[in-house]
Order: sequence, then C-alpha cells, then structure tokens
Amino acid sequence: MTTKAGRPIDTVAEGPFFDELAVGMRFTSAPGVTLTAGQATVHQSIVGDRLRLPLDEPLCREVLGAGPLAHPALVWDMAIGQSTLATHHVRANLFYRGLVFQRAPLLGDTLRTTTEVVALRQNTPRAGRRPTGLAALRITTADQHDRPVLDFWRCAMLPLRDADARTGHRDDLDAVGEEPGPEALARPVAGWRLDDFPAAGHGRVPVPGQTVRVVGGDVVTSAPELARLTLNVAQVHHDAAAAGGRRLVYGGHTIGIALAQACRAFPGLITVVGWHGCDHVGPVHEGDTLRSTVGVMRIDPLKSGGCLVHLRSRVWADGETAEEACEVLDWRYVALLA
Repeated sequence: MTTKAGRPIDTVAEGPFFDELAVGMRFTSAPGVTLTAGQATVHQSIVGDRLRLPLDEPLCREVLGAGPLAHPALVWDMAIGQSTLATHHVRANLFYRGLVFQRAPLLGDTLRTTTEVVALRQNTPRAGRRPTGLAALRITTADQHDRPVLDFWRCAMLPLRDADARTGHRDDLDAVGEEPGPEALARPVAGWRLDDFPAAGHGRVPVPGQTVRVVGGDVVTSAPELARLTLNVAQVHHDAAAAGGRRLVYGGHTIGIALAQACRAFPGLITVVGWHGCDHVGPVHEGDTLRSTVGVMRIDPLKSGGCLVHLRSRVWADGETAEEACEVLDWRYVALLA
C-alpha cells in the first residue's frame, strides 16, 4: 500500500480484529474525561434528556446535598465510548448486561474506563460474508478518586482479519453478566432526600403490568457528533464505507432518546440506577424517527422513601408506512421514582 504521493505506508492505526483478541486482554489507554456543563448541554440537545435533577441545579442540591448531577445517559455514553478502543471494527453490538451505577457522578468528576475481554466465540462462517466472532467485554469505570462508577458487560460482533482463521473460541456467552440485586440498585441513591422532589405532573404514576405508548416520535440527528463527544471510535458510526454504505447510529443515542420518551410517560422518574439488559434488535440510521412504549414490570419500595421501578422500553424506527416500522431496541432498566 502506498500514499497518493507514492510513499509506502509502514503501518496503519486501527483497533484489533476478532482473531487478534484473547480472553484476559485489557484496554486502559482511552483518555479520561472530565464531565462538564458544556458536554451536558450538547448531550441534552442531541437526545433530549428530561430528568429534572441534571437540569435543575438548585433542586439537585436540595435532593443530593451536592450538584450538579451528571445525567446517567451521559455517564454511560462516555464509558461505552471509552470502551470502543477494543471494538473499532465492530459490526454490531448484540447486548448489554448488568449495568449498575456504583455511585452517581457529578459534573466535574473525571471518568476513566478499563475494558477487559472475558469471553470469545467465533461465528459459523456464511457464504459470501466476511467471517465474524463475538467478543464479550467487561467494562469498569471509576472516577478521579478511583471510586467505582459503573460495571457492566457488552457483546460486540467483530470481523476476522484472516478470513481463513479458525480460532477455536467457543465460550458460552449466555453465562456472561450478572443480574443486579436490590442492594446494588439502591446503593447509588442512598441518602437522597426524596421528600424534596416535586410531585410528578399529570398525576401519572407507574402501575405494575401497564404499558404506556408515548405519543410523538423523535428524529435522530447529530449522530456522529454524539459519537465524537463520547470518544466513540467505532468506524460504523463515522465512516459510511465501513458500515456498508450508510452509517449506523451509536446505540447509546437510541437509548438516550428512549429514556427521554420514558420521562414523558412518567414525569416522576428521578434517575436510572441500573439495567437488567439491553438488546439492539435492529439498525438505526440518522434521520430515522423513533417511537416507543414503556412497560412497567415491577415496583420495589425503598425503606428510605420512593421506589425502584423496573421498566421495559421498546423502540421502533418509522418505515414508509406504519406496517413497515422496525423494532430497534429492547431495553430493560431500573429507575428511581419519588
């Protein structure tokens, strides 16, 4: 390979392919990121964050005794973006599991993330397609004082560099991840003064077993800008050629819009404390309009007041007609409710 000027290229700057990964490999060189008001504002403008505490600093200080609170979606978007050093060549993210906040970061905190390969499975080759494998990653994020912030797993599909390689990787990916327990879910909001949180508007509160359709979709815009903001270097979010002709939207973008729509369904939501899991079941592209329903799976009262509500957001991208709408996200998470 040579440059346009005819000079030889000695090497290339790129992340690993599937056949270059090994269980136990760790990625620690992503830059740390100090969360700022500017980042929070840009993030809010892209995904439409509607949680009150990150938006209302005086209210945040009343409830937390400190502030301003970093929006949870900004925090996990940064952590996922930092983890993409391992998944530069990603074709798709299959799942996220067991995401739990260890503490709720504030603006001004600095996030540093370590990504570890914990399981690998090579896919069965398909005729006419480049061979791929699945890499399960454990992602741990801490702040500037080495206090744990996030701990979760995600699974990325990556191509092989050597199309003829037989890695022998056959790990059981169903065994990857842990279901967050009630104590872990309650830990990041312990001590919050929930009696200072204002009553939700419209009198709408979750009822176990109900499903709410959120009226009005949200168009996906500024997709590469969000990827850049969060240090996400996955090619498919920046380079149309790498994505087969049309850039894919970063999964955190779809999740952020789903959360904003869930806040419209239940205005009393305060924050998200963890995820049971998240499956990207279809691709999202810039310009798509996303619509969602929010199902209430369970409600667990807290001894300190308020409750943890277990929700399921299902998101569809519009097609040419209503019948052609495609489901793109199945997200199961736990939110704090006053």
